[in-house]
Amino acid sequence: MVNLLTGEASSDLFGGDVPPQARHLVDQARTEANPQRALALLWTAQVCAPECPSLYYLLYKFHARHADFEQAELAALKGLDVAAAQAGLPDDWRTVTPDMADFLAPGPARFWVFTLKALAYIRLRCQDRAAAEAYLAKVQELDPLGGSGAGVIEALLRGSGNPG
Repeated sequence: MVNLLTGEASSDLFGGDVPPQARHLVDQARTEANPQRALALLWTAQVCAPECPSLYYLLYKFHARHADFEQAELAALKGLDVAAAQAGLPDDWRTVTPDMADFLAPGPARFWVFTLKALAYIRLRCQDRAAAEAYLAKVQELDPLGGSGAGVIEALLRGSGNPG
């Protein structure tokens, strides 16, 4: 599937293709009516392909959609670690600078920024405005053109009141 805004394949934006050993589990999870079973299938796929960033994307989206922000954050942080290792970025996201990778090109660095944006959203939903703002500031530093969609999180922060 192609993103209509960027012309890129969605898999490029969300961590790449799922390897064959996990693809059938993801396909089953997508058609599974029982959310607990779907979740079990996704976590099983992650165990089968722990270096596949897109599986972490699916997991944090699933957990966030079900308002399980603790598990969404866990999956996002694991995905962030995998993408950082693949992009050659430091373990501490706060130390990443724009010159360390091409954060606009499809690949692990772009997925890393996208996941950082997801962490901003998750922390905002957990009422942790300071952490949400810190994540968002790093995303904006690395993606000043807003290709990651950080403007949505910025608008949510502005609309959430309670300046922090």
